[in-house]
Amino acid sequence: MSEFSQQRLEHRIMEAIGSLIVSGAIKNHHLSPFTSVTRVELSPDNAAATVYVSSVPENRIDASVKALENAKGFIQGRLGSILKTKNTPVLSFRRDDSYREAEKVNRLIDEAMKEIDG
Repeated sequence: MSEFSQQRLEHRIMEAIGSLIVSGAIKNHHLSPFTSVTRVELSPDNAAATVYVSSVPENRIDASVKALENAKGFIQGRLGSILKTKNTPVLSFRRDDSYREAEKVNRLIDEAMKEIDG
C-alpha cells in the first residue's frame, strides 16, 4: 500500500472513531464527550492501528482511554462497516501527551529568549 493510501486510511479511521464519540454511539459514562482523536498510526500491513486521543478536561483522559479500550470490539465492528476494507485493523488506544510536551518546549524557548533579551 502506498504511503498516500495509508495516510488516507489513517484519516478515515480518525474521522470514523471521532464521529462515534461525538454522536454518543459509544455508551460508556466514563468516556468524556470532549475526547478527540488526535492521530492514528497504522502498521505497515494495516493489521493494527494505534489511536491517540486527548480529552478536555485533561484529568478525564485516562478514564476515556480505558472506556475506548473497553469498547474496542464495538468500535472495530462499526469501523469495518464504515471502511469497507478487506480487513479491519486491530485497535489500541493511547493517550496523546504531545500537546503537553509542546507546551513545555514553548515555555523553555520563551525562558531562553528572555535570558537572551534580558
